[in-house]
Amino acid sequence: MIDAPRLTTTWAPRVLSLLRIIAGLLFLEHGLAKVCDFPHGGFPGAPIPIAGVLGASALIELIGSPFIVLGLFTRPVAFLLSGEMAVAYFLVHAPTGFFPILNHGEEAILYCFIFLYLSVAGAGAWSLDQVLGSRRTVVPATSG
Repeated sequence: MIDAPRLTTTWAPRVLSLLRIIAGLLFLEHGLAKVCDFPHGGFPGAPIPIAGVLGASALIELIGSPFIVLGLFTRPVAFLLSGEMAVAYFLVHAPTGFFPILNHGEEAILYCFIFLYLSVAGAGAWSLDQVLGSRRTVVPATSG
């Protein structure tokens, strides 16, 4: 029989970490494809110039992704990346059509909501946020 409370308390933070790590690595690939053309052919017209909106988004992806993978400053970085993906969807994909399957905006929507979730849920069990947070112990004040 499945022990649901134990499953939740033991595995939910670990699976959250897996979601964060995989999403971060996949997102890093987007930044690398745009800026470094790695892997070759991953982004049409790469490498792109850093100046401009597309270059700024590539830098945000390239810089933010390692923070997500490592689970460092996860909440603010994930919130920033969520916003970037919302902007990407509405500037690039939505104008070409209503349905995400037709305007190729599914990835942008998924990344937007995965990062939004991480900005609220945190990094999970396997993260630098967790390690650094466990080092900060608050000693209660004693009266006397």
